[in-house]
Amino acid sequence: MSEANGETMLSSSFLFLAALQLTTTLAVSQFDWETLDAGTTLKWTPCYQGFQCTLLQVPLDYTAPTGSNASIAIVRLPSAAPKSEYRGPLLFNPGGPGSSGVDAIVQNGAAFATIFGSEFDIVGFDPRGISYSTPHISFFNTDVERELTIPSNPNIVYPSINASSDALARELAHWQLLGKLAVARDEGGYLQHMTTDNIARDMLRITEAFGFGKLQYWGVSYGSVLGATFASLFPDKVGRLIIDGVLDMDGYYHANSTSQMTETDTALQTFFDSCVAAGPARCAFHAPNASAIATNLAALTTRIRAQPVAAVTPAAHGIVDFDALRNALLAALFAPYDSFPPLAQALADLAAGNASAMYTLNAPPPFACGAPRSSANPLESYMTIACGDAAPVADDLASLRAFYEAATSVSSFADLLASTRVVCSGWKIHREGRFQGPIGARNTSFPLLIVGNTVDPVTPLAGAVKAVQAFPGSVLLTLDAIGHTSLTAPSRCIYGYFREYFVNGTLPALGTVCPADAVLFADGRKGNATASGTPPKR
Repeated sequence: MSEANGETMLSSSFLFLAALQLTTTLAVSQFDWETLDAGTTLKWTPCYQGFQCTLLQVPLDYTAPTGSNASIAIVRLPSAAPKSEYRGPLLFNPGGPGSSGVDAIVQNGAAFATIFGSEFDIVGFDPRGISYSTPHISFFNTDVERELTIPSNPNIVYPSINASSDALARELAHWQLLGKLAVARDEGGYLQHMTTDNIARDMLRITEAFGFGKLQYWGVSYGSVLGATFASLFPDKVGRLIIDGVLDMDGYYHANSTSQMTETDTALQTFFDSCVAAGPARCAFHAPNASAIATNLAALTTRIRAQPVAAVTPAAHGIVDFDALRNALLAALFAPYDSFPPLAQALADLAAGNASAMYTLNAPPPFACGAPRSSANPLESYMTIACGDAAPVADDLASLRAFYEAATSVSSFADLLASTRVVCSGWKIHREGRFQGPIGARNTSFPLLIVGNTVDPVTPLAGAVKAVQAFPGSVLLTLDAIGHTSLTAPSRCIYGYFREYFVNGTLPALGTVCPADAVLFADGRKGNATASGTPPKR
């Protein structure tokens, strides 16, 4: 990385979000996508503030290109460079599956452009079926029906299957219910086409619609699956491709998240250790040593499991129970540089009998009847795409219980993270001929840049190492940080290598490790990063 490029990042590195804030409020309030008509060319319309929007028509079924179509919502922050310096679109996927790439770029595109340079259009798109793209993945006729069935709460995505003696059985029934609803309301059989291989084909269509033949892309978390799938399907169409926070692809395509849990407990241990190091002034849940903090947390968890606590805040009210507490802990591990201080305060308050701070950490937005219909559908999209990609799961209750018990030997968070297999046990819609692996290609037209953190709670570094082996010639860039993806903490070093890769095609030297420009518990209750601690949906 050149010193000049490193200096370019100095003014902006702390503006770059440590984890994406994927709420839809900003986008919904500023632009009406229904005013646009989809076409096979990109017809840009001003939208939001300083952005341009369009809808691209693509085949719903690529084996029947003259049949029904899908409409892909695309937003760009246009390049500010002269035409002679223009380098085309740089596509971004924020994870999920189910997160809105449009909202991610509306909220973070300016920071991205500062990092990558004005030569690129910074492009976000909603994968088929998600958010502003259509046909819209939905199992429900109204938002009220959705709210009554799957309230918008992180616990619904990460339900603890150890919350009670019948929690696993109830979760199995819940996901079977949603699977039956999906089958019953799959008008025209469109849900089978909402798969990662088709999203990869859509990315190629988007790139070609810009007038370019090879993809430039950065994908985080599930976006790593999308990027690796693209490179496997179209190895000769890789321009520049970063996958960041890399899932175990075999595990993803078999609805088995066990390999994702190998560093989750290590990440939690950093909370204990850094709290001790920070001292009581900066860590409210402080104790003299890490073992004491772990013991106090275990005792608090046992107490809340036996007796949940009511919480009333100015904005909302609800219950902090075992599920809520477990999810708050896991959420903090995704973006610890920002989330550890408020988590420590919330734990201290909860131990003292006040649940307000803990409830606020992951409180769902209040639902209002009569509000404009929401375009957000993360849970339905997650189930449709992740389970539709994977090999069918036919496990019964006994098999799922055995799977969970085996996963507990890998991580104490298996009660949350093993739920992927339970979710997919209810899914019955699978398209014949869909891509299911293997991931990899002997020769891509340009080497991939593969990024992993030293400790990532849900995409361990081993996933990145495995991806390097699947794509010979690719290079691993490691961020010495705790948290999920390189978005967990600002790093001038990482940003510099990203820009060098996209602009000059320069790969880091083998074994390169970048430091994070952040410190755990640096600023007490507020943290020192800029993002929410809410984990992106898997």
